[in-house]
Formats: sequence, C-alpha cells, structure tokens
Amino acid sequence: MFINRLNQLYKPERILFFTEISDEEVAEFQTGKVKEEIAKYANAFGTYDFPGAFYLRSLDKIVEGIEYRAGDERIDYPKGLKSIPLGESFFYQVEIEEEVKVTPELIHDIFMEIDEDNDAHRVFSDLRLKKVPDVIGMFNADKKMRILHDMEIEDDRAMFVINGDHSKMDQEELYRMSFTDPITKHYNWNHLSAFIEMPMDKGIKEYAFVHFDIKEFHVLNEVYGHVAANEVLCDVVKKMKESDFVYASARCHNDNFAMLIKDMPEDETIAKLKAFFKDLSYLKVDPNYEIFYRCGVVRMPRSMLMGNRVADAAKMAQSLGTKRSTTDVIIHTDKMHEDVTWSTYIKAYLDTAIDNDEFVVYLQPKFDIHKETAKGAEALIRWNYKKKEFLYPGRFVPFFERDGSIAKVDDIVLKKVCAAFARWKKEGKQLFPISVNLSRDRLYDRNLVNKLTAVVNSYEVDHSLIDFELTESASYDNTEQMIRVLNELRAEGFKISMDDFGTGYSSFSLLTEMPLDTLKIDKSFVDKLGSDKEDEKDIVVTRHIISLAKELGFTCLAEGAETKEQVDCLRIMGCEVIQGFYYSRPIPMEEYEEKYL
Repeated sequence: MFINRLNQLYKPERILFFTEISDEEVAEFQTGKVKEEIAKYANAFGTYDFPGAFYLRSLDKIVEGIEYRAGDERIDYPKGLKSIPLGESFFYQVEIEEEVKVTPELIHDIFMEIDEDNDAHRVFSDLRLKKVPDVIGMFNADKKMRILHDMEIEDDRAMFVINGDHSKMDQEELYRMSFTDPITKHYNWNHLSAFIEMPMDKGIKEYAFVHFDIKEFHVLNEVYGHVAANEVLCDVVKKMKESDFVYASARCHNDNFAMLIKDMPEDETIAKLKAFFKDLSYLKVDPNYEIFYRCGVVRMPRSMLMGNRVADAAKMAQSLGTKRSTTDVIIHTDKMHEDVTWSTYIKAYLDTAIDNDEFVVYLQPKFDIHKETAKGAEALIRWNYKKKEFLYPGRFVPFFERDGSIAKVDDIVLKKVCAAFARWKKEGKQLFPISVNLSRDRLYDRNLVNKLTAVVNSYEVDHSLIDFELTESASYDNTEQMIRVLNELRAEGFKISMDDFGTGYSSFSLLTEMPLDTLKIDKSFVDKLGSDKEDEKDIVVTRHIISLAKELGFTCLAEGAETKEQVDCLRIMGCEVIQGFYYSRPIPMEEYEEKYL
C-alpha cells in the first residue's frame, strides 16, 4: 500500500452539516458513492472541502457531511440536515489508494507511524498529532482516499514574525531562518550570495558556477507526495556536501539549487556533473521512476567576470535544457547570451516591425521535373529589419517559435500571398498553388481553421491555390488534434504538404492518417545524390520514399536540388517535382511574377 503524505493544513471554526450513516454506507462512501442530500452541496459557496465521512469524538460515531463557513448571510446553508460546530483545527493530510479498505485500525496504524517520524515541523511552527483526535475526515479525491487527522500546536513562532516581535527570537534562530532552508536544513541563496561577493573569505580563488533544477518535480509532489519529494531534495543536498569538487552550495527555492565548483576543463566539468546527477537519478520509494535534471554552468573566466549576475547567466543556460527523458548539462556561452538578448528584443519589437511592414515574402518556384516548367512556389519570409538589412529566417523564426509569436509571422505570409493572388487574378494571370508554412504549435488553436479560412476568403482566393506546409521534424504531442485540423483544412479545399520528410521520428506512423497532397523529401537526402558522397543506401532510401509517396497517392517533391546530376538522378527514380537552386533561388514576388506568370 502506497501512502502519500501530503501536508499540514489549517481549518477555522466551521459548521458541519451531516447525516448519520451505517457501516455499510461508510463502505459505499469509500467506493465513491455520496448521499444525494450531501453531494448536491459539493463546491457550493462557503464550503471548506468536498463531501466527506467524518469521525466525531463528540458524537462517537462516523457521519457523512460537508463543512461550511459559519455566520455568512450570503451562504445558502443546507436545509434538512443536522449540524454541529467544529472548532479551529490543524490537520495532517495523507492519500492512499482507493482500492484499499479504510478501517479505524488502518487509520490508527498510518498516523502512529507518522507520529513516530515526527515530521510535522514547519518554518515557523511545530505541530503534533492528537493522541485522541476530535475529528478525522475522509474524502474521495482523484481515485484516492484523502484522510485528515486532527493535530495540535506544539510551538508557534509565526506570531513573532507576524507581529514583528524579534526580541522573542534569539540570534541563532534568526541566523538559521535567514541563511538556511527549513526542509533540507542546508544553506539557502542568501548564504551562497556571500561566497559570490567575497570568495576570498573562504580561500576560493576561482570557481565555476552551477545552477540546476529537477525536471518534472511537480510530478514527484503530486504522485508520490511531499515527503518523498522532500527526501529527493535532501538527497541532493547530501550529494552536494559529499562531492569533493563543490566549494559551496545552496538550495535556492523549490527544486532549484546552486553550487560553486572547481574550475575544470569543459569535458571534465560535464563528466563530473553527469556522474553527480546519475547518482541522484532514482527515487527511493519507486526505483522504476527515473529523475532527470536541467543544469546550467558558467565556467571561468565568465563566472568571475559576471560577479553577482552569474546566476542569471547559469539560469539562462539551464532554461535551454528542454529534452524530456535525459539530464541536460548546458555550458553558458557568449553566443547564448547574445541569442537570448536578441530573442527578448525582437519579440518586443515584433508588433512594431509588422506595423512598419518590414516583413517581405520571397517565392521559390517548384518545377515539373519532366516538363521543366514552373508549377507553383513556396512562400519564404525575409525580414527587412528596420529597413536597413535583410535577415534570413534562421535569425528570427526559431525565436518566435519558442514563444508562439510565430503565428503573427505565418499570418503575414498568408495575407501577402493572398493579396498577390487577388491582384494576379484581377490582371488575368495564370495562377499556380503557393505553399505557406503552418507552424505546428498553432495546431493547438481549436479555432485555427476558421481563422485561416477567413483570411483567404477576405481576398476571394480559391482555396485550392493555398498549400499549407507542415514541418515533419517539428515535435507535436497531440497527433489526434493535428490530424483533425488537417482534415478540416482539406475539407475546406486547401492542399496539405509535409516538409522535411525523413528527418523526424514519426513519419511512417502518421503517413497513413495524415491527409496529404505532397510529400517533400528533405534536402539532406538530395545532397548526397550524384556526388562523391553518394552511397547505395542513400539511393535505396530515396527511391523507396518516392515509391511510397506514389503508392499512397501523394505528389513527391524533392527540395534542395542544386546540380544537374541530382535532378537527373531524381528524375530516373520517379520524382515529379523539384524545388532547389538548380532551377531557382527564392526570389522577390515581383521577379516571380515577371518570370513565371
């Protein structure tokens, strides 16, 4: 049986409205069945908790009921139920599996073990379990049984803090509260800051600075409880104290830690930290649960030169540790700092850039490989930054993708393409489909199809001329939502392409479900064709991708073809459409119009 020790909590004076229940009804309550006369008040205004089963010493019986705040004329109190006032109380709260039958004997055993552990010590107060509880509450919560056991105050130091009465607190206690962490009893950030300001006072001449946290720490708290999670924090502290390369360390807040460590070559620093985290990667209460960390490191000489700002630099590196099931140790670099600074700036400047019409759409033609004539294009964004210099997508798109503002850029491209189509149509020019990028993060927007359709319709553009292009290598968790959105776009008459095919991990599993018109072979496959780097395996893989696309009814397009040898090779393999420098680089819309329309 797994017991999740949650926390200690306070409830003020309140009224319990209840109905008496039999032993059989207590058992039914544990299966999730709540009496209707009680259940209808769940989540009502003024309630302190969910409907529960309560043992009341004053009645010497178990009742079923719900607690309300007393004396509030705005509350519609229950009618037809008995009631009893309950005094203000502290409770120790635990969770156990719903399948376990809760008996008075089980509750007694659970809380006697807790009482022996004596773990109800808080920052400004100490509590202890009542030997003879006045109230025990039992609640159904997320397929678990939550039990509250009465507690009493052993020591209240909070009143001195609240009332500003520091004379009642001795110097040692004030020092402990200022410079140590109440959970791990280790030093906090205030203490470590002194080492950064005056390292020589501890004989430290130079150091590297490390800042790290525990990935998915909230899962430990929610699933295994705060006692198990706190044990992990204490294990980290123990490891920091034992490690011979650590000069000083601290638990900063929550699951964040910092260390001053010996200056070592980069590979040695990474190896030491990887081994450090490996020793802390398993949860004692569940050895099958592996713990991972995000770690940022500022090495010499930057760690010394940055002074008090070193923590910001380490946290900047740490924030880039986004891989899920692995521990990331990331070294801070000057380029990283420049990228973050640039990213912050352009995100703030984006709306101004849009108002100034600084974004420009280029078109890269797509050619029929047999007729060698243009049959469409891909729209590519360029940024005429402050009307002074042209920036390529790699200089801004990745930064906008990280915070979701890429949607604004996608919309600019779509609007400019639609405006061009409207003009070309009015001028009687021949129209070929143009593909526009659809960032995967936008697929979380459940109103996306309506938004995109409204833009296209506002320019009276035929839907078949717009090809929404999805990057295969981009990550997306909710494939069901993605496929739903793509099907809705297809139902509206839009075309769908998958870009960069072969560079991601989900290609083949999704091909049978995604409503595609075109499959684009990634440039990395094309590069090797017709060159001295060509390998028979590359030819086999490319040929089979082309064959697969045809059998599934997709048009196959190869991107990045730069030489005649590559084009000839792709033609022999059966590829139908080419996009690459061999035929044309991306060009301004006006040039595309002049050459191909």
